[in-house]
Amino acid sequence: MPLSPRVPELAALDVLLSVARLGSMGAAGREHGLSQQAISARVRSAERQLGIKVFDRATTGVTPTYEGGLVLEWAAGTLTAAEQLASGISALRGEREANLTVAASMTIAEYLVPGWTVTMRRKHPTVVTSVRLLNSTDVVTQVLAGHAELGFVEGPEVPAGLDSREVARDELVVVVPPAHPWARSGPIKPDELARTPLIQREFGSGTRNTLEKALPGCVAPLLELTSCTAVKAAVVAGNAPAVVSSLAVAADLTDGRLVRVELQGLALPRKLLAVWDRGRGLRGSAREFLDLATGAR
Repeated sequence: MPLSPRVPELAALDVLLSVARLGSMGAAGREHGLSQQAISARVRSAERQLGIKVFDRATTGVTPTYEGGLVLEWAAGTLTAAEQLASGISALRGEREANLTVAASMTIAEYLVPGWTVTMRRKHPTVVTSVRLLNSTDVVTQVLAGHAELGFVEGPEVPAGLDSREVARDELVVVVPPAHPWARSGPIKPDELARTPLIQREFGSGTRNTLEKALPGCVAPLLELTSCTAVKAAVVAGNAPAVVSSLAVAADLTDGRLVRVELQGLALPRKLLAVWDRGRGLRGSAREFLDLATGAR
């Protein structure tokens, strides 16, 4: 069936996701080997084609609009499907030995994996790395089923049958927009957080699992979304709180788009883990990728 003329090319979607993840046109330009002006032109062209303003611009950087957050979430899924297609084509052409399939939870995939894959490509240019963006529960399923040689999860526990290694540490934080009452009221108690409907990640995500383990009495979410970018955009648009990865909101806290709210007597630290099948072990490019990830801390 013919594609809608509103759908940008894959390269344009890749640029949009890089800008969202890195928070600036200049940083995205360095990652893609392009000038800031060239990246800005590509973003403007994509926004014209979409008919949607994807980013708000400021002197401190760029942040997704609410509509842009949804577009970026869908774009991430499209690029994942494109990488799976490329990986399958390589396998059909007899290049299976040069392929590596990595499954990563959304936060790790958005904020850590891109740097690892760029370094992997630089060091091992013949290896095609396909990254599947999933929640932590689905990452475990993919690894156990043999559909991914290596996985990265945020969940608090490692299921039976998997070996693991810590690759980074993270902390979940409560964030609100500057206009929210919590931004001015100071620390809140955990029970107040538990009884407040939050904008949350979907069930099965590492972020959701960690929060519900720490606060088992949480009320039903106000809204569920499947990426950090979409959650942040919804927090701003809906003037509502969320509990998210500190990795995901570092730039937003610095530029004042979001405000961190302290929790009295409760911290939500977590380890970010690489996982792999204990029986199959790790070898070849999967071992190289893990060494790269642990060396990047």
